[in-house]
Amino acid sequence: MAATIALALFVGAWAVLHTGFYDRDQIIDTPFYQTYGDAISNGKVPYRDFGLEYPPGALPVFAVPSLLRSPDGDLDGYRTRFEAEMLVCGGLAVLFALSALLSMDAGPVRMGLALGFTALAPLLIGSVMLSRFDLWPAALTVGVLAALLARRDRLAAGVLALAVAAKIYPVIALPLLAVWVWRRSGRRAALIALGIFAAVAAACFLPFLALSPHGLWDSITRQTNRPLQIESLGSSVLLVVHQIAGVAVRMESSHGSQNLAGSGPDALAAVQSVAQILAVAAVWVWFARGPMERDRLARAFAAAVCAFIAFSKVFSPQFMIWLIPLVPLVRGRRGLLASVVLAIALVLTQMWFPFNYWDLVKFDAYPSTLVFVRDLAMLGLLAVLLWPSARPVAAR
Repeated sequence: MAATIALALFVGAWAVLHTGFYDRDQIIDTPFYQTYGDAISNGKVPYRDFGLEYPPGALPVFAVPSLLRSPDGDLDGYRTRFEAEMLVCGGLAVLFALSALLSMDAGPVRMGLALGFTALAPLLIGSVMLSRFDLWPAALTVGVLAALLARRDRLAAGVLALAVAAKIYPVIALPLLAVWVWRRSGRRAALIALGIFAAVAAACFLPFLALSPHGLWDSITRQTNRPLQIESLGSSVLLVVHQIAGVAVRMESSHGSQNLAGSGPDALAAVQSVAQILAVAAVWVWFARGPMERDRLARAFAAAVCAFIAFSKVFSPQFMIWLIPLVPLVRGRRGLLASVVLAIALVLTQMWFPFNYWDLVKFDAYPSTLVFVRDLAMLGLLAVLLWPSARPVAAR
Protein backbone atom coordinates (compact mmCIF):
# COMPACT_ATOMS: atom_id res chain seq x y z
CA MET A 1 0.00 0.00 0.00
CA ALA A 2 2.79 2.43 0.90
CA ALA A 3 4.49 1.80 -2.44
CA THR A 4 1.27 2.36 -4.38
CA ILE A 5 0.47 5.64 -2.63
CA ALA A 6 4.03 6.95 -2.95
CA LEU A 7 4.25 6.09 -6.64
CA ALA A 8 0.84 7.67 -7.28
CA LEU A 9 2.00 10.87 -5.56
CA PHE A 10 5.19 10.90 -7.61
CA VAL A 11 3.35 10.40 -10.90
CA GLY A 12 0.90 13.15 -9.92
CA ALA A 13 3.73 15.55 -9.11
CA TRP A 14 5.40 14.64 -12.41
CA ALA A 15 2.19 15.48 -14.27
CA VAL A 16 1.91 18.85 -12.51
CA LEU A 17 5.41 19.77 -13.75
CA HIS A 18 3.92 19.94 -17.25
CA THR A 19 1.36 22.59 -16.31
CA GLY A 20 1.16 26.24 -15.31
CA PHE A 21 4.29 28.18 -14.42
CA TYR A 22 6.35 24.97 -14.29
CA ASP A 23 5.99 24.73 -18.07
CA ARG A 24 7.35 28.24 -18.75
CA ASP A 25 10.87 29.48 -19.46
CA GLN A 26 12.44 26.03 -19.28
CA ILE A 27 16.18 25.61 -19.81
CA ILE A 28 16.67 22.08 -21.09
CA ASP A 29 19.55 19.71 -21.79
CA THR A 30 17.59 17.20 -23.85
CA PRO A 31 18.82 18.59 -27.22
CA PHE A 32 22.38 17.68 -26.19
CA TYR A 33 21.26 14.25 -25.02
CA GLN A 34 19.45 13.73 -28.33
CA THR A 35 22.61 14.56 -30.24
CA TYR A 36 24.43 11.79 -28.37
CA GLY A 37 21.53 9.35 -28.69
CA ASP A 38 21.11 9.91 -32.42
CA ALA A 39 24.83 9.47 -32.98
CA ILE A 40 24.77 6.13 -31.15
CA SER A 41 21.68 4.96 -33.02
CA ASN A 42 23.46 5.80 -36.28
CA GLY A 43 26.35 3.51 -35.39
CA LYS A 44 28.89 6.02 -34.08
CA VAL A 45 31.11 5.02 -31.18
CA PRO A 46 31.08 7.35 -28.15
CA TYR A 47 34.39 9.03 -27.23
CA ARG A 48 35.96 7.87 -30.50
CA ASP A 49 33.58 9.23 -33.14
CA PHE A 50 32.08 12.03 -31.06
CA GLY A 51 32.94 13.66 -27.75
CA LEU A 52 30.77 13.96 -24.68
CA GLU A 53 31.34 14.92 -21.06
CA TYR A 54 29.54 12.01 -19.40
CA PRO A 55 30.86 8.56 -18.38
CA PRO A 56 29.74 5.33 -20.10
CA GLY A 57 26.95 4.53 -17.63
CA ALA A 58 25.00 7.55 -18.91
CA LEU A 59 25.01 6.33 -22.51
CA PRO A 60 21.97 4.00 -22.29
CA VAL A 61 19.85 6.86 -20.95
CA PHE A 62 20.77 8.98 -23.97
CA ALA A 63 20.52 6.20 -26.54
CA VAL A 64 17.23 4.49 -25.63
CA PRO A 65 14.93 7.40 -26.64
CA SER A 66 16.72 7.56 -30.02
CA LEU A 67 16.64 3.81 -30.55
CA LEU A 68 12.90 3.56 -29.85
CA ARG A 69 12.77 5.59 -32.40
CA SER A 70 12.07 8.89 -34.12
CA PRO A 71 13.75 10.61 -37.06
CA ASP A 72 16.95 12.44 -36.22
CA GLY A 73 16.10 15.92 -35.03
CA ASP A 74 12.62 15.08 -33.67
CA LEU A 75 13.17 16.80 -30.34
CA ASP A 76 9.55 16.55 -29.17
CA GLY A 77 9.48 12.78 -29.62
CA TYR A 78 12.88 12.35 -28.00
CA ARG A 79 11.94 14.59 -25.09
CA THR A 80 8.74 12.64 -24.42
CA ARG A 81 10.58 9.33 -24.28
CA PHE A 82 13.42 10.78 -22.20
CA GLU A 83 10.95 12.13 -19.65
CA ALA A 84 9.33 8.69 -19.50
CA GLU A 85 12.76 7.26 -18.67
CA MET A 86 13.23 9.75 -15.87
CA LEU A 87 9.75 9.01 -14.57
CA VAL A 88 10.75 5.35 -14.28
CA CYS A 89 14.03 6.29 -12.58
CA GLY A 90 12.16 8.47 -10.11
CA GLY A 91 9.77 5.63 -9.38
CA LEU A 92 12.72 3.33 -8.73
CA ALA A 93 14.20 5.89 -6.34
CA VAL A 94 10.91 5.93 -4.40
CA LEU A 95 10.84 2.12 -4.22
CA PHE A 96 14.48 1.90 -3.14
CA ALA A 97 13.78 4.50 -0.45
CA LEU A 98 10.86 2.36 0.72
CA SER A 99 13.13 -0.70 0.86
CA ALA A 100 15.67 1.24 2.95
CA LEU A 101 12.95 2.38 5.36
CA LEU A 102 11.67 -1.17 5.78
CA SER A 103 15.20 -2.37 6.56
CA MET A 104 15.50 0.36 9.19
CA ASP A 105 12.19 -0.75 10.77
CA ALA A 106 10.63 2.65 10.15
CA GLY A 107 7.21 3.18 11.64
CA PRO A 108 4.20 4.31 9.61
CA VAL A 109 4.62 8.01 10.44
CA ARG A 110 8.30 8.10 9.54
CA MET A 111 7.67 6.08 6.40
CA GLY A 112 4.80 8.29 5.31
CA LEU A 113 6.74 11.52 5.81
CA ALA A 114 9.88 10.23 4.09
CA LEU A 115 8.09 8.75 1.08
CA GLY A 116 5.78 11.73 0.82
CA PHE A 117 8.72 14.12 0.68
CA THR A 118 10.53 12.02 -1.93
CA ALA A 119 7.41 11.68 -4.08
CA LEU A 120 6.41 15.36 -3.96
CA ALA A 121 9.91 16.87 -4.18
CA PRO A 122 9.60 17.44 -7.96
CA LEU A 123 7.17 20.25 -7.15
CA LEU A 124 9.82 21.89 -4.96
CA ILE A 125 12.68 21.86 -7.46
CA GLY A 126 10.60 22.29 -10.62
CA SER A 127 11.12 21.60 -14.30
CA VAL A 128 14.87 20.92 -14.09
CA MET A 129 13.92 17.40 -13.03
CA LEU A 130 12.30 16.74 -16.41
CA SER A 131 15.25 17.47 -18.66
CA ARG A 132 18.28 16.21 -16.72
CA PHE A 133 19.33 12.59 -16.38
CA ASP A 134 20.32 12.91 -12.71
CA LEU A 135 17.43 10.77 -11.48
CA TRP A 136 19.32 7.81 -12.97
CA PRO A 137 22.46 8.05 -10.77
CA ALA A 138 20.33 9.25 -7.84
CA ALA A 139 18.14 6.13 -8.06
CA LEU A 140 21.20 3.88 -8.32
CA THR A 141 22.79 5.55 -5.28
CA VAL A 142 19.77 5.09 -3.03
CA GLY A 143 19.58 1.56 -4.42
CA VAL A 144 23.10 0.95 -3.11
CA LEU A 145 22.01 2.14 0.33
CA ALA A 146 18.91 -0.07 0.23
CA ALA A 147 20.99 -3.13 -0.74
CA LEU A 148 23.49 -2.52 2.08
CA LEU A 149 20.71 -2.15 4.63
CA ALA A 150 19.20 -5.42 3.37
CA ARG A 151 22.60 -7.15 3.81
CA ARG A 152 23.02 -7.60 0.06
CA ASP A 153 26.60 -6.35 0.11
CA ARG A 154 27.75 -7.84 -3.19
CA LEU A 155 24.71 -6.50 -5.01
CA ALA A 156 25.36 -3.09 -3.46
CA ALA A 157 28.96 -3.11 -4.71
CA GLY A 158 27.89 -3.91 -8.27
CA VAL A 159 25.16 -1.27 -8.29
CA LEU A 160 27.59 1.31 -6.90
CA ALA A 161 29.93 0.64 -9.81
CA LEU A 162 27.02 1.26 -12.21
CA ALA A 163 26.20 4.48 -10.37
CA VAL A 164 29.80 5.68 -10.66
CA ALA A 165 29.75 4.79 -14.36
CA ALA A 166 26.57 6.88 -14.74
CA LYS A 167 27.88 9.99 -12.97
CA ILE A 168 31.13 9.95 -11.08
CA TYR A 169 29.93 11.50 -7.81
CA PRO A 170 28.60 8.23 -6.20
CA VAL A 171 32.23 7.10 -5.80
CA ILE A 172 32.17 9.03 -2.52
CA ALA A 173 30.01 6.19 -1.14
CA LEU A 174 32.70 3.56 -1.80
CA PRO A 175 34.60 4.12 1.50
CA LEU A 176 31.28 3.99 3.36
CA LEU A 177 30.46 0.67 1.71
CA ALA A 178 33.92 -0.75 2.44
CA VAL A 179 33.86 0.24 6.12
CA TRP A 180 30.29 -0.98 6.58
CA VAL A 181 30.95 -4.42 5.07
CA TRP A 182 34.34 -4.83 6.79
CA ARG A 183 33.04 -3.95 10.25
CA ARG A 184 29.85 -6.01 9.98
CA SER A 185 30.94 -9.01 7.88
CA GLY A 186 34.72 -9.10 8.03
CA ARG A 187 37.71 -8.34 5.86
CA ARG A 188 37.09 -11.14 3.34
CA ALA A 189 33.55 -9.94 2.64
CA ALA A 190 34.80 -6.38 2.19
CA LEU A 191 37.52 -7.46 -0.23
CA ILE A 192 34.99 -9.47 -2.26
CA ALA A 193 32.68 -6.45 -2.41
CA LEU A 194 35.52 -4.22 -3.57
CA GLY A 195 36.47 -6.82 -6.18
CA ILE A 196 32.92 -6.87 -7.52
CA PHE A 197 32.93 -3.07 -7.66
CA ALA A 198 36.19 -3.10 -9.61
CA ALA A 199 34.97 -5.80 -12.01
CA VAL A 200 31.70 -4.04 -12.83
CA ALA A 201 33.44 -0.67 -13.19
CA ALA A 202 36.01 -2.25 -15.51
CA ALA A 203 33.24 -3.78 -17.61
CA CYS A 204 31.72 -0.31 -18.03
CA PHE A 205 34.89 1.66 -18.72
CA LEU A 206 37.47 -0.67 -20.31
CA PRO A 207 35.76 -1.20 -23.71
CA PHE A 208 35.72 2.54 -24.33
CA LEU A 209 39.21 2.90 -22.90
CA ALA A 210 40.42 0.41 -25.51
CA LEU A 211 38.52 2.12 -28.35
CA SER A 212 39.40 5.70 -27.45
CA PRO A 213 41.58 6.21 -24.37
CA HIS A 214 42.00 9.93 -25.00
CA GLY A 215 38.29 10.53 -25.54
CA LEU A 216 37.27 8.64 -22.40
CA TRP A 217 39.96 10.28 -20.29
CA ASP A 218 38.92 13.71 -21.53
CA SER A 219 35.29 13.05 -20.56
CA ILE A 220 36.36 12.13 -17.01
CA THR A 221 38.93 14.87 -16.43
CA ARG A 222 36.98 17.65 -18.09
CA GLN A 223 34.98 18.19 -14.91
CA THR A 224 38.11 18.64 -12.79
CA ASN A 225 39.31 21.46 -15.04
CA ARG A 226 36.14 23.51 -14.86
CA PRO A 227 36.25 27.09 -13.52
CA LEU A 228 34.14 28.50 -10.67
CA GLN A 229 30.54 28.00 -11.74
CA ILE A 230 28.21 30.91 -11.05
CA GLU A 231 25.96 29.04 -8.58
CA SER A 232 28.74 27.62 -6.41
CA LEU A 233 29.42 28.77 -2.86
CA GLY A 234 32.51 30.82 -3.73
CA SER A 235 30.76 32.46 -6.65
CA SER A 236 27.70 33.37 -4.58
CA VAL A 237 29.97 35.06 -2.02
CA LEU A 238 31.62 37.09 -4.79
CA LEU A 239 28.22 38.04 -6.21
CA VAL A 240 27.06 39.33 -2.81
CA VAL A 241 30.31 41.26 -2.35
CA HIS A 242 29.75 42.69 -5.83
CA GLN A 243 26.28 43.90 -4.79
CA ILE A 244 27.43 45.36 -1.47
CA ALA A 245 30.87 46.77 -2.24
CA GLY A 246 30.85 47.05 -6.02
CA VAL A 247 33.76 44.65 -6.47
CA ALA A 248 34.10 43.86 -10.17
CA VAL A 249 33.22 40.35 -11.39
CA ARG A 250 33.37 38.92 -14.89
CA MET A 251 31.37 36.09 -16.42
CA GLU A 252 32.52 33.65 -19.09
CA SER A 253 30.60 30.78 -20.66
CA SER A 254 32.53 27.53 -20.99
CA HIS A 255 32.23 23.83 -20.18
CA GLY A 256 28.48 24.08 -20.75
CA SER A 257 27.91 26.57 -17.94
CA GLN A 258 28.31 30.20 -16.92
CA ASN A 259 31.32 30.83 -14.70
CA LEU A 260 33.20 33.62 -12.97
CA ALA A 261 36.56 34.34 -14.58
CA GLY A 262 39.72 35.92 -13.24
CA SER A 263 42.46 35.22 -10.72
CA GLY A 264 40.18 35.64 -7.70
CA PRO A 265 37.54 33.14 -8.86
CA ASP A 266 40.26 30.73 -9.98
CA ALA A 267 41.82 30.85 -6.51
CA LEU A 268 38.43 30.31 -4.89
CA ALA A 269 37.83 27.32 -7.17
CA ALA A 270 41.08 25.77 -5.96
CA VAL A 271 40.20 26.44 -2.32
CA GLN A 272 36.76 24.91 -2.78
CA SER A 273 38.22 21.78 -4.36
CA VAL A 274 40.41 21.27 -1.31
CA ALA A 275 37.51 22.02 1.04
CA GLN A 276 35.33 19.54 -0.85
CA ILE A 277 37.87 16.75 -0.42
CA LEU A 278 38.33 17.53 3.27
CA ALA A 279 34.58 17.74 3.93
CA VAL A 280 33.82 14.41 2.27
CA ALA A 281 36.80 12.79 4.02
CA ALA A 282 35.51 14.14 7.33
CA VAL A 283 32.21 12.33 6.75
CA TRP A 284 34.12 9.10 6.06
CA VAL A 285 36.12 9.46 9.27
CA TRP A 286 33.03 10.32 11.31
CA PHE A 287 31.27 7.23 10.03
CA ALA A 288 34.25 4.89 10.45
CA ARG A 289 34.79 5.95 14.08
CA GLY A 290 31.22 5.28 15.16
CA PRO A 291 28.95 2.26 15.52
CA MET A 292 27.87 0.45 12.36
CA GLU A 293 24.15 1.09 12.68
CA ARG A 294 21.65 1.25 9.85
CA ASP A 295 20.45 4.75 10.66
CA ARG A 296 24.03 6.03 10.77
CA LEU A 297 24.70 4.53 7.34
CA ALA A 298 21.71 6.37 5.86
CA ARG A 299 22.85 9.56 7.54
CA ALA A 300 26.41 9.10 6.24
CA PHE A 301 25.19 8.64 2.65
CA ALA A 302 23.18 11.87 2.84
CA ALA A 303 26.01 13.79 4.53
CA ALA A 304 28.67 12.64 2.05
CA VAL A 305 26.58 13.69 -0.94
CA CYS A 306 25.67 17.00 0.73
CA ALA A 307 29.35 17.75 1.49
CA PHE A 308 30.32 16.91 -2.09
CA ILE A 309 27.71 19.31 -3.48
CA ALA A 310 28.02 22.15 -0.96
CA PHE A 311 31.75 22.67 -1.52
CA SER A 312 31.89 21.81 -5.22
CA LYS A 313 33.23 24.50 -7.53
CA VAL A 314 30.45 23.46 -9.91
CA PHE A 315 26.92 23.50 -8.49
CA SER A 316 24.37 22.96 -11.23
CA PRO A 317 20.68 23.02 -10.19
CA GLN A 318 20.21 19.33 -11.01
CA PHE A 319 22.74 18.34 -8.33
CA MET A 320 19.97 18.94 -5.79
CA ILE A 321 18.18 15.89 -7.22
CA TRP A 322 20.90 13.66 -5.75
CA LEU A 323 19.78 14.48 -2.19
CA ILE A 324 16.03 14.03 -2.64
CA PRO A 325 15.82 10.26 -1.98
CA LEU A 326 18.55 10.28 0.71
CA VAL A 327 17.86 13.07 3.21
CA PRO A 328 14.29 11.96 4.13
CA LEU A 329 15.71 8.59 5.22
CA VAL A 330 17.51 10.22 8.17
CA ARG A 331 15.89 9.28 11.44
CA GLY A 332 13.98 11.34 14.01
CA ARG A 333 13.90 15.08 14.58
CA ARG A 334 17.26 15.41 12.83
CA GLY A 335 15.68 13.90 9.72
CA LEU A 336 12.67 16.21 9.92
CA LEU A 337 14.86 19.30 10.29
CA ALA A 338 17.15 18.12 7.49
CA SER A 339 14.16 17.57 5.19
CA VAL A 340 12.85 21.06 5.97
CA VAL A 341 16.23 22.62 5.19
CA LEU A 342 16.48 20.61 1.96
CA ALA A 343 12.96 21.70 0.99
CA ILE A 344 13.97 25.34 1.48
CA ALA A 345 17.08 24.81 -0.64
CA LEU A 346 15.03 23.15 -3.39
CA VAL A 347 12.51 26.00 -3.50
CA LEU A 348 15.26 28.62 -3.50
CA THR A 349 16.88 26.84 -6.43
CA GLN A 350 13.63 26.90 -8.38
CA MET A 351 13.15 30.60 -7.66
CA TRP A 352 16.07 31.50 -9.92
CA PHE A 353 16.28 28.44 -12.16
CA PRO A 354 14.96 28.64 -14.75
CA PHE A 355 12.88 31.77 -14.23
CA ASN A 356 15.64 34.22 -13.22
CA TYR A 357 18.75 32.40 -14.37
CA TRP A 358 19.70 34.85 -17.11
CA ASP A 359 19.25 37.70 -14.65
CA LEU A 360 21.71 35.89 -12.38
CA VAL A 361 24.18 35.78 -15.25
CA LYS A 362 23.82 39.56 -15.43
CA PHE A 363 24.63 39.76 -11.69
CA ASP A 364 21.23 41.12 -10.68
CA ALA A 365 20.79 41.47 -6.93
CA TYR A 366 17.65 39.33 -6.49
CA PRO A 367 18.88 36.03 -7.98
CA SER A 368 22.38 36.63 -6.59
CA THR A 369 20.90 36.82 -3.09
CA LEU A 370 18.83 33.69 -3.68
CA VAL A 371 21.89 31.73 -4.73
CA PHE A 372 23.83 32.92 -1.69
CA VAL A 373 21.03 31.95 0.72
CA ARG A 374 20.63 28.55 -0.98
CA ASP A 375 24.34 27.85 -0.65
CA LEU A 376 24.19 28.80 3.03
CA ALA A 377 21.21 26.45 3.40
CA MET A 378 23.35 23.63 2.00
CA LEU A 379 25.99 24.32 4.64
CA GLY A 380 23.21 24.33 7.21
CA LEU A 381 21.96 20.99 5.91
CA LEU A 382 25.43 19.50 6.28
CA ALA A 383 25.63 20.83 9.84
CA VAL A 384 22.26 19.29 10.70
CA LEU A 385 23.34 15.92 9.34
CA LEU A 386 26.66 15.87 11.20
CA TRP A 387 25.83 17.70 14.43
CA PRO A 388 26.61 15.38 17.38
CA SER A 389 23.64 13.81 19.12
CA ALA A 390 22.76 15.11 22.56
CA ARG A 391 23.19 11.61 23.96
CA PRO A 392 25.85 9.71 21.98
CA VAL A 393 25.07 6.08 21.22
CA ALA A 394 27.64 3.66 22.62
CA ALA A 395 29.53 1.65 20.02
CA ARG A 396 28.37 -1.92 19.68
